[in-house]
Amino acid sequence: MAKPAAAAMSVSSTEAGMNGGGEWRDDDGRPRRTGTVWTASAHIITAVIGSGVLSLAWAIAQLGWAAGPAVMLLFALVIYYTSTLLADCYRSGDQSTGKRNYTYTDAVRSHLGGAKVNLCGAIQYANLFGVAIGYTIASSISMRAIRRADCFHANGQADPCRSSSNPYMILFGVVQIVFSQIPDFDQIWWLSIVAAVMSFTYSTIGLSLGIAQTVTNGGFRGSLTGISVGNGVTSMQKIWRSLQAFGDIAFAYSYSIILIEIQDTIRAPPPPSSEAKVMRKATAVSVATTTVFYMLCGCMGYAAFGDESPDNLLTGFGFYEPFWLLDVANAAIVVHLVGAYQVFVQPIFAFVERWASATWPDSGFVAGGELLHVGPFHVTAFRLTWRTAFVCATTVVAMLLPFFGDVVGLLGAISFWPLTVYFPVEMYIVQRQVLRGSARWICLKVLSAACLVVSIAAAAGSIADVADALKVYRPFSG
Repeated sequence: MAKPAAAAMSVSSTEAGMNGGGEWRDDDGRPRRTGTVWTASAHIITAVIGSGVLSLAWAIAQLGWAAGPAVMLLFALVIYYTSTLLADCYRSGDQSTGKRNYTYTDAVRSHLGGAKVNLCGAIQYANLFGVAIGYTIASSISMRAIRRADCFHANGQADPCRSSSNPYMILFGVVQIVFSQIPDFDQIWWLSIVAAVMSFTYSTIGLSLGIAQTVTNGGFRGSLTGISVGNGVTSMQKIWRSLQAFGDIAFAYSYSIILIEIQDTIRAPPPPSSEAKVMRKATAVSVATTTVFYMLCGCMGYAAFGDESPDNLLTGFGFYEPFWLLDVANAAIVVHLVGAYQVFVQPIFAFVERWASATWPDSGFVAGGELLHVGPFHVTAFRLTWRTAFVCATTVVAMLLPFFGDVVGLLGAISFWPLTVYFPVEMYIVQRQVLRGSARWICLKVLSAACLVVSIAAAAGSIADVADALKVYRPFSG
């Protein structure tokens, strides 16, 4: 991946300061980063607490009271640990003065090199593209849910209240075209904070409705082992659904694919501290916060509905009233997904724009100045063309394959082990020069192998879901 000339500058931290133009610069010659532990936490929470939090009740229903919360806590610990390993790889060599790695693939190139760089990039960007499509579909589901809630309130639950999701996907795409003109991670911090507030809003509403339903029921529902075989559930379905639930919980926490990019927004603290220490604090805050919300929403949803838990508490219509509260919650989901989409696609935008600048450095179209600058929106000819085309592509694919959420689950299953566990572990071993055969080396390798098994099992469950979806597949059937 070629770097602009500025990226190659090597200036010690003590020499960083004002350049000739009066602009503060970091030790690599780039404009001074301004991120803090709180903006980094907001980015992480925006990425992690997606609308998928509302499907955790369904996941726990497949596993039961014994395994469900335990699996959730286990993966919170694993992903927190591997994220701290990855944070240590932001700089090569010394944690305070070493060479910066601006992206995940840069970190892999610096520490591992070879074919692993291309493999990492392919998996990362394919997964990010899939997430963008999944968020487009998820937003349309929530917008349709608002319409259905109002329809049910007006006409009763007997009315099917059908509508197409395609207009809502197009609307979401138009909004994303606008927000895609924000140039980089460092300037979407405010959008991430708004999105994080929205995630807490709809999670709290889902939690409150779950508590209210549990009180109405007169106690907790569910069982230690989850949904039992029988009552329309075969032994094989139980296995596939349990694997899918296992994967859903594991991947609900995953944000490693954008961790380095988030870390690259953090303001460099004075030595002996480092961006890695700040990122570890942000990771601890974020994972602890999301785990509390995941536990509360998932467990209370299962307590409220037991084996009948819907796959989404707010769009699956486990609740019908108060309809206005459902509207507020689903509107919050849509606003959150607007921000989450941007958090996940910014690495793709940056990669393509760096590649284009290196390939056509003298092109007026690629390197031309701004056409419009309003607040955080910086519009250039290339940025407007390329990012609009990307958003249109994700929107069209979402409309073409309305079951693409299952495919996204498969992409997540495939990417979980390499991006969340394997590469962080291998880079950490190189970074810290962990001796082969030592106790730490053995523990890291065992962790990696165990997560590989989980990833394969979850992929198998996702493949079964995709196979079922293909049986009733109709293009543009949303």
